[in-house]
Amino acid sequence: MATSTEVKEENVLRETVSVVVQALILALILRTFLFQPFNIPSGSMKPTLLVGDYVFVSKFSYGYSRYSFPFGPNLFSGRVWEGIPERGDVVVFKFPPDPSKDYIKRLIGLPGDKVQMRDGVLYLNGSAVKREAGGSFSGVTNYGREFTAPIYIETLPNGATYQTLDIERSGADNTAEFQVPEGHYFFLGDNRDDSRDSRFDVGMVPAEMLVGKAQVIFLSLQNGASAWQIWRWPLDMRWGRIFSGL
Repeated sequence: MATSTEVKEENVLRETVSVVVQALILALILRTFLFQPFNIPSGSMKPTLLVGDYVFVSKFSYGYSRYSFPFGPNLFSGRVWEGIPERGDVVVFKFPPDPSKDYIKRLIGLPGDKVQMRDGVLYLNGSAVKREAGGSFSGVTNYGREFTAPIYIETLPNGATYQTLDIERSGADNTAEFQVPEGHYFFLGDNRDDSRDSRFDVGMVPAEMLVGKAQVIFLSLQNGASAWQIWRWPLDMRWGRIFSGL
């Protein structure tokens, strides 16, 4: 016969397990349907996003597809409660050649648009996108090379404004004209000379592969610090970037 102490211990254990399970279920629901955190592993979105930034992505902004769920189960095709992305949105999407990978880029071309780079200038439907000088930025490329590059402020036809980098003259400065097919989107990294995007192997991204819209930076760590290394936060936190909107 169990003693009262053993019964109390069993009840405490049962309640603890119940709370943990409920918390995990709630976290899964929030992550799947509302907000999912992502960390930035590369410099392709500099100066907007830096390596070590952590962002919240709203899953409901564009509705839901099979890729809204863990492991992308083939439960249905297309999107439900579909929301229409806008030019200039910072979007997380699945890498079309390998849907197990997540990419984050800026949406430039909508279905039917024509997109081209000419001498580092973005052209949309045959017209140059407005571009103004906006200072300079110093950093390190994805290959470890230090650089200082001019910042340009682009303004899309819908009024969306953001900063881009032009590090050097490269093959990425001049492209063929891309025609965005129906049901697809064209993405560029803000770091135009150091980004794998729709100009290259990413190609046109099907609407079904959009995961969500990046909304806010909730954590930003430098010097290779990880989010779980709390003891490094005081020195490695970029405090000025916390809660910066995108």
